[in-house]
Amino acid sequence: MHAAKLSPEATRERAAYYDRIGSQNMTPLWEVLGALVPSQPRSPAHAALWRYAELREQVLEAGRLITAEEAERRVLILENPALRGQSSITQSLYAGLQLILPGEVAPSHRHTQSALRLVLDGEGAYTAVDGERTTMRRGDFIITPAWTWHDHGNLGEQPVVWLDGLDIPIVRFLDAGFAEKSEQSCQQPQRPEGDALARYGANMMPLDYQPKPAEPTRVFVYPFERTRAALQGIAHGMPDAYHGFKLRYVNPATGASPMPTIGSFAQWIPAGFETRPYRCSDGTVHVCLEGSAEVKVGEQTWRIQENDVFVVPSWHTLQMRADRTALLFSFSDRPMQQALGLWREQRL
Repeated sequence: MHAAKLSPEATRERAAYYDRIGSQNMTPLWEVLGALVPSQPRSPAHAALWRYAELREQVLEAGRLITAEEAERRVLILENPALRGQSSITQSLYAGLQLILPGEVAPSHRHTQSALRLVLDGEGAYTAVDGERTTMRRGDFIITPAWTWHDHGNLGEQPVVWLDGLDIPIVRFLDAGFAEKSEQSCQQPQRPEGDALARYGANMMPLDYQPKPAEPTRVFVYPFERTRAALQGIAHGMPDAYHGFKLRYVNPATGASPMPTIGSFAQWIPAGFETRPYRCSDGTVHVCLEGSAEVKVGEQTWRIQENDVFVVPSWHTLQMRADRTALLFSFSDRPMQQALGLWREQRL
């Protein structure tokens, strides 16, 4: 049904009314209802691709311009082209490429924003989380849950680059951002490396550990060698038509996402396999860790290589075809959407 066409007099009367109520900080819902309650998501974010081979030198250049200590975190933010100035790769997520040079330390701090790290380039660096260090190896998925102390250091001889993913836009929207700097740039180790993985990541738990429903995982590193082995172990028979072979990272104590606001996934697409198109309500950041593929997001088509990063906004169709067997990592706000009953998927 179409709204009746208003006479010029009625149009002027409404406009005058809107002006009067506007002076009292009110606005008519009926003028904006379609935008507030759309029939389907209309994300302002755009699909976008960052080719690591083209960005690497610029990331390294930052290391010649500013120290890790001066910057606190030497990161080049990956801004969605439609959200420039908002430090966002999707409406709800932040992403950036962080660099640490040999001998440097990114000083210890903590904040209410949850963070993940995906190691892309170089070796010899570490991340420390609440008193335990883990050596950062390519493809490792490392988390620093909300309000945990964390610092990074590079004891090796190579620059190390990783992808940061945080829920900064979510926390900003909720006006719940807090941060604190440590008096010490490096945490003093309280436990040996691998302690958390042994206690919580081997299908066993300490006797007195009772996880809470929304508590982040005590396992803060998911080694790439385990991820790859798990994907290879299930890569037999027919792949799922829409995802190939795909697994989600979990808190081993609860089966929930490692962090309540960010979900993370690993995906194996066999050489020559083409997924069918689908779309979902969580805008998703993808990273190609191995192989190469042709990716179609909406009407855009790209050929991705190792370490390339691309974003699929909410309710944009995604389809992939692997040239060489491709292993991809991805993260999104799916756990939060699912907890609120908002998440939707459509297989086309």
